[in-house]
Amino acid sequence: MTPFKARTLLSALLLGTALLSPAAAEAPSGTLTKVASFEHQVTGVTVARDGRIFVNFPRWTDDAPVSVAEVKDGKVTPFPDAEWNGWRNAKKDAVDPKNHFVCVQSVVADGQDRLWVVDAAAPAMAATVKDGPKLVAIDLKTNTVAKTIPFDAGVAPQGSYLNDVRISPDGKTAYLTDSGAEGALIVVDVDSGRARRVLAGDPTTMPDTSVTVTYDGKPLRRPDGRGVEFSADGIALSPDGGTLYWQAIKGKTLYSLPTAALTGWITSAVVPDAFTDRSLSGKITTVGENGPADGLIIAKRDGRLYVTSPQDDAIKVRTLSGTNSGLTTLVQDPQLRWPDTFSEGPDGTLYVTTSHIQDSAFYKEGAPASLPTELWSFKPGEAAVAGPASAPR
Repeated sequence: MTPFKARTLLSALLLGTALLSPAAAEAPSGTLTKVASFEHQVTGVTVARDGRIFVNFPRWTDDAPVSVAEVKDGKVTPFPDAEWNGWRNAKKDAVDPKNHFVCVQSVVADGQDRLWVVDAAAPAMAATVKDGPKLVAIDLKTNTVAKTIPFDAGVAPQGSYLNDVRISPDGKTAYLTDSGAEGALIVVDVDSGRARRVLAGDPTTMPDTSVTVTYDGKPLRRPDGRGVEFSADGIALSPDGGTLYWQAIKGKTLYSLPTAALTGWITSAVVPDAFTDRSLSGKITTVGENGPADGLIIAKRDGRLYVTSPQDDAIKVRTLSGTNSGLTTLVQDPQLRWPDTFSEGPDGTLYVTTSHIQDSAFYKEGAPASLPTELWSFKPGEAAVAGPASAPR
């Protein structure tokens, strides 16, 4: 380690500081670059149109002191302010879950310069806190909350875990996955705040019982013997907003649906027959098999679907223009410990978090409650195909 890197490491303050690689912007082609390290378990990442980077920390195995943060000038700063990040599990009876982040699972910046925050409000993936599940929009021009869309028990019932979100190009519709006990998709009309839970319990949104998520060649199980059970999780939206893609982590199959089939109810007082779950199920397309996967993103730069493969420490890619195109391993590196969530930067750089789920107290006895994690970046057109990628440790 160089003296410069040693001084950088020693100056970091737990969650308060990200360890930014000074070579991140000029990394040679074919490298996986560490952008930041965190003292708590990170899941979501997003890069706004102006290049600002945001991340989030769910309260899974510890009561993380920050839920949503901006990575700026080498530091992780609560966003939009300390008050919204003021929830603590230990003082839940004294803090209003309606206007505090309870258990944030993902953050996504849209084309209207808003940061969307998905609050599953289910610390430790357990009971959902009453009045906690919500979708929050933060205006990135003013850094203030512009809109909060609460979800009642009809949209986010007990046992739900709101996971990830995609926003339509016009900013008017949000699509979410629920990876909880009963998998589902959620469609939100942003202007009115109306939301509809669809395909709940459908085979396409539920875990595949024939699949066992493994790690190091062995089934990944909790200390009590339970395996990975996440339902619909990864989600991607085509650049034109016309097709939605999703799959379960405990699954292998990627599914898609025309978004027109999901949004026709928005302008109606009642849900037309053409937009019932039974009708929707008949419109679903099986795209192909990814194997167990977490994060999905369709890159604007090349239109390909990028897929995280946690049990392989890998990032894979699929061409969507053809049929049965299959997956190609783009980056495989043991440092990609549970590659979780993607975001694409303005210059086409892809960012991915490593949430180390297999290293957490959920699956490993004696694991620390506060789990160190990372944020990485790579140029998709330059990344190594298979084999370990070069990255700082």
